[in-house]
Amino acid sequence: MEQFLIDALQEYGYIILFFWSVLEGELGLIMAGTMVHTGHMNMGLAIFIAGLGGFVGDQIYFYIGRYNKKFIHRYLHKHRRKFAIAHLLLKRYGWPIIFVQRYLYGFRTIIPMSIGLTRYSAKKFAFINFISAQVWAAVTIVLAYIFGEQILMLLEFTKEHWYFALPMAALLLFAITFGFKRIENNILKEREERRSANRVDTKEQD
Repeated sequence: MEQFLIDALQEYGYIILFFWSVLEGELGLIMAGTMVHTGHMNMGLAIFIAGLGGFVGDQIYFYIGRYNKKFIHRYLHKHRRKFAIAHLLLKRYGWPIIFVQRYLYGFRTIIPMSIGLTRYSAKKFAFINFISAQVWAAVTIVLAYIFGEQILMLLEFTKEHWYFALPMAALLLFAITFGFKRIENNILKEREERRSANRVDTKEQD
């Protein structure tokens, strides 16, 4: 099974990388950077294809937000909190949020859909999104290439000591989730404080 996976990655690596980048991201890019390190992928081609996949994925989410209102209303009901935070981030930081949203856990699909809901220029979004996706792919793949030997050692350790690696991975995921929840709570708390301050100012003026 392991050899089959290795053979599949070597033969269809670029195709897998493209669709992986459309659907998810960093893990596929780390895989690509490691394969560049072992000589099974070309770095320039891997970066371009991964960036293209990331670009296509976010364009899909953007146009879902713009043209599929029924889906958005159902999705909004389940993720109201994240949509509110995405709206605040977009309002505060503007177009640079398109760059950093790829690294915001839990927001990669939410932010492009939130932008699609606004009157933001589709051409401007596509232009910034393409550059952002290529930078994201380049940074992640180059780092994985540089630390390729360490990544391979970690994979070997994980395979041999899975009983230790799995709890550590779960703990890391919990820490990341908890950290982003704290950030979300702080953003919403700050919004409520501003609203309360504005209401007090309005009452004083009356």
